[in-house]
Amino acid sequence: MEKIMLTIDKMPPDARVWVYQSSRIFTDTEEISIKEQGKNFISTWTSHGAEVLASFDIIYNHFIVISIDENNALISGCGLDKGLHFIKKLENLFNITLLDRLQVAYRKEDGILICHLSEFEKLAQQKIIGKSTIVFNNMIASKNAFDTEWEVTLEKSWQNKVLQ
Repeated sequence: MEKIMLTIDKMPPDARVWVYQSSRIFTDTEEISIKEQGKNFISTWTSHGAEVLASFDIIYNHFIVISIDENNALISGCGLDKGLHFIKKLENLFNITLLDRLQVAYRKEDGILICHLSEFEKLAQQKIIGKSTIVFNNMIASKNAFDTEWEVTLEKSWQNKVLQ
């Protein structure tokens, strides 16, 4: 029987979540391919032989979101390594960066911009961004946090130190 691929909205509030921010927007062709590879990865993901109940999403053409329902089976270090190996494979295949935590994504008008944290600090000093700027907190760890703390104003994020 084929394993059903879930999406983040179908995961329980306590599901573990990882957000991988791309260094650039995905093309339509890349997004289709990445989703297919994500589906294939999720469908075969195991941890100590137990099937991992997981979801895979691409959000705003910039973010890969993977979540795991550990109520089904706890993920082991080896299971986590498989997930990280998959993300590194995507980086190589699509010539993108997904693991650079010093890149900050924020909303500007109708788009999402990404810059290095040092550049983000300069934007704050120049008052180009401010406390009401929407930023993405990719450090969240649960589905509940994803729903409530992932997309927040700068003043409510870990990046708020740039305002001081």
